[in-house]
Amino acid sequence: MLRILHDTRYDFIKWWRVAVGTTVIFIAAGLIFLGIHGLNRSIEFTGGTLMQVEFKQPPDAGQLRQIVDAAGYPGSEIQPFGSPREFTIRAAGHDVSSSVEKTARDIETALHAKYGATEPKVARTEVVGPRVGDELTRNAIMAIVISLFITLLYLAFRFEWRFGVAAVLATAHDLLSTLAFLSIMRLEVSLTVVAALLTVIGYSLNDTIIIFDRVRENLKKARPEPLYDVLNRSINETLPRSILTHVTVAAATLSLLIFAGEVIRPFAWIMLFGIVTGTFSSIYVAGPILLWIERKWPRQRIEKGASHNKPTPAAPTRPAARPPVAARTTR
Repeated sequence: MLRILHDTRYDFIKWWRVAVGTTVIFIAAGLIFLGIHGLNRSIEFTGGTLMQVEFKQPPDAGQLRQIVDAAGYPGSEIQPFGSPREFTIRAAGHDVSSSVEKTARDIETALHAKYGATEPKVARTEVVGPRVGDELTRNAIMAIVISLFITLLYLAFRFEWRFGVAAVLATAHDLLSTLAFLSIMRLEVSLTVVAALLTVIGYSLNDTIIIFDRVRENLKKARPEPLYDVLNRSINETLPRSILTHVTVAAATLSLLIFAGEVIRPFAWIMLFGIVTGTFSSIYVAGPILLWIERKWPRQRIEKGASHNKPTPAAPTRPAARPPVAARTTR
């Protein structure tokens, strides 16, 4: 079996102040970008214009996407419709007739400039509403909040409430840092990106629970040890597993980022960033939070290894033996 970074003794927790300062600056910059520009929402959230076009010869989908992007409508959905010669184009816009007509005219002009005056033929043009309405958006947010709350309850029952709070706060950090990454990179928020966000949350939470499970096992051992040392030892013991898992997932995600095309690229970006921020938060967010909670509310040592703190009753002593009585002498 391949053994990587076995029996390491790195002091990870020592750098928690630098790590927290870095992530605070990054999240603050992302929130500033978000406040200035807002989220770059796709047509699934905004609605827009639907066009169905027919070609005499099957066109190249990538070239068709470039033409629509150059017309001023980047991020449009372009999909085959029924046959290789027919495509639907969903371009973001407003639900008013003038905007729909202008969008259709701009795209049609760009297509005619490339393929000719009679190519392609526009079969229909209509307004489409957003697939993800306000109610569905609220329900999605509620689902995320409820899932974090249930996770907190599970970890409080399975481990201890301190572990649950630290894991949930670390997951909230991942969500904020990923939103900051979205706003800085100006990635388009679509249903695919929402799926990537949910995947990142689960991935990060799983990584944190694996480390915390090793912490719990080490706390139950017979040797007394400060929580700081237990955290460092647990991270080092799970480091080989973490390296193999993260490298494997990162390789698959990187291949999607390079070869999968424009539609999957935002998903790959979010997943690749999620691997980094999930690993970061499991070490430098969840660990320091657990240490802070331990200092604030020290736990009672009920583990097997903590029995040395309890006074041991004195062993019963036998009464001292009476000195031998001298034998009576008879006269």
